[in-house]
Amino acid sequence: MILPFDTVYGLAAMPDTPQATLKLYALKGRPPTQPTALVAASVDDLLVRVPELRPREEPLLRALLPGGYTLILPNPSRRFPWLAGDNPDAIGVRVPQLTGVAHDVVSAVGAVVATSANMPGGRDPATLDEVPRSIRAGAGAEIDGGRVPGTPSTVVDLTGPEPCVLRPGALAPEEVLRRLDAAVRSS
Repeated sequence: MILPFDTVYGLAAMPDTPQATLKLYALKGRPPTQPTALVAASVDDLLVRVPELRPREEPLLRALLPGGYTLILPNPSRRFPWLAGDNPDAIGVRVPQLTGVAHDVVSAVGAVVATSANMPGGRDPATLDEVPRSIRAGAGAEIDGGRVPGTPSTVVDLTGPEPCVLRPGALAPEEVLRRLDAAVRSS
């Protein structure tokens, strides 16, 4: 399914089986060695899917999400290993600020596996028309939510001793680190 997220149009599937994720990867032309995020409708839905994030990461999640971040967190139970690429000890999670039908869809299922609806290295789609025809043809459904910003989420690795911005995106690295620092001080 193609959905308008708060950053770019994304290709989404149910996260509960490796088969759905592998189909998503094949449609996108992405190798399964790359990680993909678990995208939840809310922090509560995320914690249902990955309960071991309580209590250590929960205050941080609630301080930062929803928003334009993808957070890489420790995954001690190795949940959803088919989303983790080469590192099953980490999991990427995201809670976007969804609206309209995209909000309704993700809320109905609680969480999806999602990646941008472009070919590897291709332009991040800000409209449904910018999604490559091959992806649109292979998707089971698509939702046109109009124009979205077209800048992917900022990816922040929180598995090491210090936060590391792996990909600048919707939020500037300095803003991400400032918010992380504020969240850690308040928890």
